[in-house]
Amino acid sequence: MTSLVAFWVLAGTAVGAAALCITRRSPIASALWLVVTLFCLAAIYVTLDAHFIAIMQVLVYAGAIMVLFLFVIMLLNLGRGGTSDMKGLLGWGVGGLLFVLLGLQLGALSKLQPPAEITLPDGAMAALQQQQGVVGSVAQPLFGTFLVPFEITSILLLAAIVGAVVLAKRKL
Repeated sequence: MTSLVAFWVLAGTAVGAAALCITRRSPIASALWLVVTLFCLAAIYVTLDAHFIAIMQVLVYAGAIMVLFLFVIMLLNLGRGGTSDMKGLLGWGVGGLLFVLLGLQLGALSKLQPPAEITLPDGAMAALQQQQGVVGSVAQPLFGTFLVPFEITSILLLAAIVGAVVLAKRKL
């Protein structure tokens, strides 16, 4: 029962921090709220007994990726504020459209059933970790069953970073 309460508290904190991340005007404040979100996700992984993934979440995302983001912010000199081209009714319209599209996508994804190979009976994860080790039990599905979504996510993140740099940089 306490893990369920901890999950809901951490999930609510993560959603709140993510909302603050996307609503802040300062890129530094936005990056710091993103760090709070990533730490909440790592704590959720701990409540699910996925300690290896929690450690990787903190080391890779909250550590290395956020340092990279802060270097990009400093490189592009975004900390001094600026004006956005998406102001007024157009900005709210684009934001509303994206909100509706992402909501529809989330609704469609929530109706999907997980594949049979990832539904494990109670205690099976501990037995799998005993047999393959923690890293092997994470790596086998990641680089086997979920290799294509993993690579698509990598390309999407790369495209988002390149797009942010192109949009933020006035003259290339």
